[in-house]
Formats: sequence, structure tokens, C-alpha cells
Amino acid sequence: MPNNDDLKFSKNVSSYISVFIVLIIVLLIIIGTLFSVFYIKQGMKPLDEDSSKVVQVEVPTGASSSDVSQLLEDEGIIKNSTLFQLYLRLNSISEYQAGQFELSPSMDYETISKTLETGVLYEEVFYKLTVPEGYTVDEIGDLLEEVLPVNKDDFIELVQDEEYLKELQEDYPDMLSDEIFADDIKYPLEGYLYPATYDITKEQPDLNEIVRQMLDATRANSFSLYNSGDYTATIEDEEKEFSFHEFLTFASLVEKEATSLADRAKITSVFLNRLAENPSMPLQTDPTVLYAKGIHKDVVLYEDLEVEDPFNTYIHKGLTPGPIASPGPESVQSILNPANTDYFYFLADKDGKNHFAETYEEHQKNREKYIESD
Repeated sequence: MPNNDDLKFSKNVSSYISVFIVLIIVLLIIIGTLFSVFYIKQGMKPLDEDSSKVVQVEVPTGASSSDVSQLLEDEGIIKNSTLFQLYLRLNSISEYQAGQFELSPSMDYETISKTLETGVLYEEVFYKLTVPEGYTVDEIGDLLEEVLPVNKDDFIELVQDEEYLKELQEDYPDMLSDEIFADDIKYPLEGYLYPATYDITKEQPDLNEIVRQMLDATRANSFSLYNSGDYTATIEDEEKEFSFHEFLTFASLVEKEATSLADRAKITSVFLNRLAENPSMPLQTDPTVLYAKGIHKDVVLYEDLEVEDPFNTYIHKGLTPGPIASPGPESVQSILNPANTDYFYFLADKDGKNHFAETYEEHQKNREKYIESD
């Protein structure tokens, strides 16, 4: 008859065996789970990341997720139709656009599914680049370096490379004239890089592609508006049709002077009235002085106004040789739809509100009231 010690030993052995079996089961579950996760992740990767092959795939009307998955596997776009079907279920994707699609084995599951769902090629957005209205090329360079993994110096070098600029001229012959190569121009693409928000779909962005995105936006917006009808202005008692370069230059001056949307049309009228004045009345706009000096500050001093530079509109009559910033749509619209006034002067008070005047005497009173009294 077994004694108590034998019974205790037997129970302990049974307990250890039970624990050991449970641990083995848990370990197998963990290994199985990890293997499944690894298998699924590997299966969801592109079939061939380096493939340049493009396959025309036709999705019939009313195709189910099973039909689509099998079609993609048969066409050599994905490795495993079951895994793709699982991906679609997990991401609640059940409707697809019928028609022909150009797909590649280099696409991942997300790109393929989004493309089939929307009917347009889906690209993952890695960065959002927002270029504010009124930014200069120099400021855009700072922004690019801040937001994207790119170097400002590389950007500045690119947009000053004459060979590259000639290539752009060939691609945008209607928009980029030889005016951008004038001797006094600081940056040939100044003003042509449209202020907007851009989706950057490459993890390592291409500066050339970014520049072209901005030029495309300028062509679709500012240039399109310019082409919507002949724009002429009375300059020195003669009707003069602005080139797009001059048009963009004019809009950039308004952009940098305006403190509110409501005043842009009035500011445009002031500049137009001055341009029409004969024989000589300079525009005298402070932002051109700051651009000439390459500095940013809130208050322009009298000594600043004396800088000898073609962009200084206190010294030189007429428009500047080129834009001084990238104008937004409101400034462009103001050039197309200026206010009808007899104003020749304006100034902004400490709160940024503009005060307009028809005569120099009125302007001086505004200065005494809103500037010097402070």
C-alpha cells in the first residue's frame, strides 16, 4: 500500500506534467500565431517590388471580392487570392469599379484595393506640403527642408540651373517665357510656384516632381485665369496688354501689400492709377524694397528706400522685373477685377487696416492720424 509521501510525489509529478503540457500548448499557439502573422504579412507584400511590368486587368460588372481576388492571382498581380480576400474583408472593402485597370506586381494590397475601389490609381501620401500665399522661392526652400527629407540648397540650385529651366520651358512653353531669364531676375521661377497644399507620394521626394506639381497648379489656376480673356491696362496713356509674366508680377505686388481680402481690389486700383500716370509716378510699395534687400521685417526705414536695385519701386518706375512672391487666387482675381477708384495712395495703420487717399494732402493727413499719432 503506497504511503502518503508516494501519493504526494505522484500528484506533484502529475501537476508538473500538466503544467508542462499547458506550456507546450501555449508555446505552440504563440509559434503558430507568429507564423500566421508572418505568413500573412509576407503574403500581403507586393509580389515583386522591383517589377516594372504593367498588366491590363478587366474587372467585370458585379464582380465579388472572391472573383476579383482570383482574377488578380490569375493575372500575376498578387501571390495569394485568399489572403487578398481576407485583406478586403478586414478593411471593409466590398465594392469595386468595373472596367480596365493598369496594375503591377510591384503594387501592395493597399494600392491595389484603393485603385479598384475608386477607379483611379491610388498612391500613398507620405507628406503634406502646404505653401502659403505670398511665399518667395527662398521661403519655399526653407519650408521644403523643414517638412520633407530634402535639402534647401539642392532646391535652390535646381531652380537656378539654366539647363533645367530650359527643359521646363519646353514643357511649359505657353507659360514660361524668356522673361524669366532677364538679367535682373533673382530667381527665374519666383512667383510661378503656386501656393497650395500638395500631396507628396514618395517617401524620398523628387524635387523636380515637386517643382512640376507647383507649375502645373499655376497653369491650372493663375495662367488659366489670365487666359480667360485679354487683360489690358492703361499705362502711360496707352492701352497695354500684360504678358503673363507681368500679370503674375502685378499680382505678387498686391499679394505682399494686402492686409485683407477686401482691400486687394482697391490696392490694385492704386497701382493701376499710378501706372497710368504720365510721365512718371513710381508704385512706391514697401515689399519691393524688402525683396530688393533680401530681408524680412515689419517696418521699412527711410534708409531702406534708398537701396539701388531694379526691384526698388521707390526708385524705379513701373512694375518690378518679375514677381516678388507667389500670389494666391484672391490677388490674381483682383488684377482681373480691380476696383474703380481715383485713389493714388494708401497706408496701413498699426492694426493692419488700410486707409486710401486720392491726393497727397489726404495721404499726409492719414499718416498724421493713423501713423504718427501713435
